[in-house]
Amino acid sequence: MTVLLMFTAVCCAAPVSNAISAYVALQTGAGDDGGIAEGGSAADIPPRMLTAYKKAAAQVGKYRPQCEGMRWPILAGIAKVESNHAVGRSVAGNGDIRPKIYGVVLNGSGAGGNTSVFPDSDGGTWDGTATGERAVGPFQFLPSTWQDIGKDANGDKTADPHNADDAALGAAIYLCAGGRNLAKRAHLKAAIWQYNHSAEYVENVLGWINQYTAAAKDPDLKNVTGKVRTVIEAALSQRGVPYSWGGGTAGGTSYGICCSPSGKSGTSIKGFDCSGLTTYAYATAGIRLPRTAAAQAGTGRRIPASLGTGALKPGDLVFYADAPGRDSTIYHVGIYLGTGQMINAARPGTVVRLDAVNTMPGYAGGARLL
Repeated sequence: MTVLLMFTAVCCAAPVSNAISAYVALQTGAGDDGGIAEGGSAADIPPRMLTAYKKAAAQVGKYRPQCEGMRWPILAGIAKVESNHAVGRSVAGNGDIRPKIYGVVLNGSGAGGNTSVFPDSDGGTWDGTATGERAVGPFQFLPSTWQDIGKDANGDKTADPHNADDAALGAAIYLCAGGRNLAKRAHLKAAIWQYNHSAEYVENVLGWINQYTAAAKDPDLKNVTGKVRTVIEAALSQRGVPYSWGGGTAGGTSYGICCSPSGKSGTSIKGFDCSGLTTYAYATAGIRLPRTAAAQAGTGRRIPASLGTGALKPGDLVFYADAPGRDSTIYHVGIYLGTGQMINAARPGTVVRLDAVNTMPGYAGGARLL
């Protein structure tokens, strides 16, 4: 279906739009963005939903024996964007989700952003209406799609898209089509694209996959000492704090300003934007940074992008630019943690979290101040 979706990309970003799938047809709302809590747990995922994701990752080989690389963070990334892990619903011990999750009727009315008409395919069996088609369950499948990939994962002899176990297994089967190796980034992107034909959707889901992957491992700081450790621990202590456009000072969180290029205001949100977080973290080690990401690129010893991310060390600032090589176009900054990860205040609607360094486009090198 063709719809319009607005995201704000990062610290100094512009809105984007594209055609996506049932995601925007979800009528129930996604709630807050959650995030990685102190200690690195995937705290925004209800335990029963996390069990379903892990179970599906283990079961999918029965139905897609040629598929490799399926893991629970992939399913969690999809479910986060599609239904916020069914947060606010009751998930029974057998995985049944109540109230059921329905999207808007896809009749081309424009409600929920849908502009295409999808005729009824199930007589209302799964989507509760015989007058049209709507997406269902925590993974927001159309009933016509569910007919092809739905399986019974919890042993009750019914393949139900409103059941956490069944829905997660169906998503795993769908993503594993064609014998993909999801450990390969290109294959993973292709799988997410198949789920929803939108570059913005793909990047959003990848961001959550990266976050949940990082959440599975607590940061190892045993070899990090001195001021570097001070900076990193200060930044890590802010995980779960909301993003606020213009928010954050050397003293900590603050209310932000209005407005980002896409119109997102931080005036009612106490938190950090990307450069606010770095300003705060470095201040705890006695280092004063200029306030914007582009200005921060002029501090310390510059690490050229041409050296690759392997030249980064824990505590380094990590930059991203619209035109790498032109520091005036730098739009984002994070703090390198090591092992390809950074501490990141990514964009409006998210929280301070761990992300892979390659989460953001336009890697523009780093700066070493310690």
